Amino acid sequence: MSDTVTQTTADIDLIQRILPHRYPFLLVDRVRDIDGVQSAVGIKNVSMNEPHFQGHFPGNPIMPGVTIVEAMAQTAAVMVGTTMNLVDGNMLIYFMAIDGCKFRRKVVPGDQLLMHVETVRGKPGGKVWKFKGVATVDGDMAAEASFTAMMDLQE
Repeated sequence: MSDTVTQTTADIDLIQRILPHRYPFLLVDRVRDIDGVQSAVGIKNVSMNEPHFQGHFPGNPIMPGVTIVEAMAQTAAVMVGTTMNLVDGNMLIYFMAIDGCKFRRKVVPGDQLLMHVETVRGKPGGKVWKFKGVATVDGDMAAEASFTAMMDLQE
């Protein structure tokens, strides 16, 4: 299962075969521009139908910052999973650290959130990876963070 592949996009079906996340916590709709384990761009179409908008905030819906960071992490996991051929591999992903996290713009229903992620440290076969992510809407930075995650294949 460790052979690398050259797939450059992942649709929602492939994403669900890599990530264990499901509604309401699957936060990436598509991943494009996958450049091996180096970088990728995730797409999240933000909809008023998402459950967090009921309470965050009534009458002024704003996507919670923690879900933006989670969407960046899910994009990184899809990038690694696609490239390392971990499809149907029963992979679990755990945050180990989030550093330098900053929020610059509100993300609201109707926005398309692009999560640009790149690998800072990690190697094929390794469990611990570090990434840098920048989330944008219409070219404006919404959030940025560096994060470390453990990717664990379940037997």
